[in-house]
Amino acid sequence: MPTGKVKWYEPSKGFGFLVTDEGEEVYINASALPAGVTELRAGTRMEFGIAEGRKGAQALSVRILEAVPSVARAKRKTAEDTAILIEDLIKVLDSVSNGLRKGRYPEKSHGAKVASVLRAVADDLDA
Repeated sequence: MPTGKVKWYEPSKGFGFLVTDEGEEVYINASALPAGVTELRAGTRMEFGIAEGRKGAQALSVRILEAVPSVARAKRKTAEDTAILIEDLIKVLDSVSNGLRKGRYPEKSHGAKVASVLRAVADDLDA
């Protein structure tokens, strides 16, 4: 069976293209993905059969050989460090909440810092 890498794949459209080790572009449809797989990342190594379709080569019987590691997951903090950060964030949010109960929004610079930390923690948790 030929092998290659994912060139690009668009989950919302349900298709993309692979590039064989010989450099040939091959169309891949969501129906050819293994059970439970709904999306592919560029660079993922795959093994697949090829059939000639109406518009050229099309991948069949796709099997993932090696997934591309997540850069975001590799860069995120350890669970222990994240737990400490979240505990500190809870304290900061509690002080913001107390001010809001008294009818005062935080100063713009303080609000921007809190929002920035919230986004960073959310990104770490979502990775």
